[in-house]
Amino acid sequence: MADSDADDTGTAADFDVDAWREELAAKRAEKDEFFASHPHSPVPEPGRDAFDGLDYFEPDPDYRVTATLHLVDGDDDEIARMETTTGGEQRYRKVGELTFELDGETHALAAYRPTGEDRETLFVPFRDKTTGQQSYDAGRYMDLEAEQELEDGETVVVDFNLAYTPFCGFSDAYACPLPPEENWLEAVVEAGEQKPELSEH
Repeated sequence: MADSDADDTGTAADFDVDAWREELAAKRAEKDEFFASHPHSPVPEPGRDAFDGLDYFEPDPDYRVTATLHLVDGDDDEIARMETTTGGEQRYRKVGELTFELDGETHALAAYRPTGEDRETLFVPFRDKTTGQQSYDAGRYMDLEAEQELEDGETVVVDFNLAYTPFCGFSDAYACPLPPEENWLEAVVEAGEQKPELSEH
């Protein structure tokens, strides 16, 4: 999908740092090309000629962690109503919670899917201590690939180097869900996309 950087599912045991860096660089180059020239680019057309690429934190494998997925209990869906950047609301189904360690501290992020859809991708919006400073004011997103039939306690790779700015960071034409408070990390995540220079939000 155009607004997703997710497909890195390797485990720590088979992790090749050099291959990871090459793959990350290729993904970033592909995304820059999309933003600069594609008709569906979120960059407003008058600004595309001047667009010379997104700003990123330096690749850091320490921000690629293995998380344990704890599924939501019960048969009833847990619905999260997320306010959007335009004042509206979008509904998501909470799938579970990802717990992981970062800089020696244990953290958790909720993972969601859109209501009424059976996408394999887990949507993880979040804020951290860089939000509004080095990274976009409204938070960032990650899309994690996982099988539809998830099992409680399974491991999922969470690579913050793939964290990206939602399209509303480039144009007010988009309505983007704001990360709920349960996904506000008390951590500095200097990985992934930095604050777009185009954004004045």
